[in-house]
Amino acid sequence: MKLLYFAWLREKVGVGEEDVSPPASVTTVRALTEWLKAQGGSHAEAFANDAAVRVAVNQEYVNFDHPVAAGDEVAFFPPVTGG
Repeated sequence: MKLLYFAWLREKVGVGEEDVSPPASVTTVRALTEWLKAQGGSHAEAFANDAAVRVAVNQEYVNFDHPVAAGDEVAFFPPVTGG
């Protein structure tokens, strides 16, 4: 699974992208972020507040209940505001 991080999430995690192999029990975006937080360090800090994070799976905006699987591309980014 390829993870992409944008804006302040990239700064907190320390990389723009990474390949991960979460356990088979990780089947949703929420489970993925919980697994990442459990890794500790910068991931725990980046995902401390899910309300401040938006996500896309395979380039489609989704919610945290959306399924994920090996081979997916999951992008995390802050909410976008305009004016």
